[in-house]
Amino acid sequence: MQKDKKRLIVVVGPTAVGKTAMGIQLANHYGTEVISADSRQFYKEMTIGTAKPDLEELAQAKHHFIDSHSIAEDYSAGDFERDALAKLTEIFAHNDVAVMVGGSGLFVRAVCEGLDNLPKAPAEIREQLNATFEAEGIEPLQERLKGVDPAYYATVDISNSQRVIRALEVYEATGKPFSSYHVSDLARRPFEVVTIGLNMDRAKLYERINLRVGIMMEKGLLAEVESLKAYQQKPALQTVGYAEIFDYFDGKLSLEEAVDKIKQHSRQYAKRQITWFKKYGNTTWFEPQDITGIIQFLETTPSCSVLE
Repeated sequence: MQKDKKRLIVVVGPTAVGKTAMGIQLANHYGTEVISADSRQFYKEMTIGTAKPDLEELAQAKHHFIDSHSIAEDYSAGDFERDALAKLTEIFAHNDVAVMVGGSGLFVRAVCEGLDNLPKAPAEIREQLNATFEAEGIEPLQERLKGVDPAYYATVDISNSQRVIRALEVYEATGKPFSSYHVSDLARRPFEVVTIGLNMDRAKLYERINLRVGIMMEKGLLAEVESLKAYQQKPALQTVGYAEIFDYFDGKLSLEEAVDKIKQHSRQYAKRQITWFKKYGNTTWFEPQDITGIIQFLETTPSCSVLE
């Protein structure tokens, strides 16, 4: 790292791999603060289903963008880019290092690289896509997205109907895939970005995911989702762990089927996250318990910015 340059350490990886714990360890090692880039942990009403850091974890290191917004508000990747960059300016005023933790690839990328302004599609295109969704379900839309934008399909949570429809409406309006609207010339940031990826044996990861879902149910995921019925159509709630429980409340699944679907969809999402981050930038991968190896890497690597 150049001595005159600040450094943002980004911890990425699949759900349930241990990103929160690693972020805290790194923040404590460098005496700094953590920015959460999890697109659902912003919302104070969504706690159990998002596996937020608990009070004990939050007490170990200062976190930002946990419970920072209400589900009643719309909060985009562009909004997060603006707010996170402002927060980083504050942190870097008194520290040479900051830590960002996240599994939401689009939100991580917004901060590290910037995003192009996405075009606004005509209302009739969205209405047509919504009509297809209402009449036929999400499957034909997923297949359409897979055909026109396989790069985005491989990384997005395809159970999130709002994101699938948004990607398709951009394509229908412009003839260009949604994934092409990431900036071609990476935004110049006044800090170095070092991306640390956490991964583990796939069978062990899936076991952790299944266990986590069981714990979520024990902690009251059912009641949490029920309390959010008024906001069911919000994009953040059309995601794994919430959409399946809404299907249970709507009589589309039994509770046992819904829980099994959460486990299945979480495993599929983890696989897509790994795919995304393996293609993304200059990520160096470690086992989630290898804090010694990670610190050694950070201290000895002269530069490994994602912007290079």
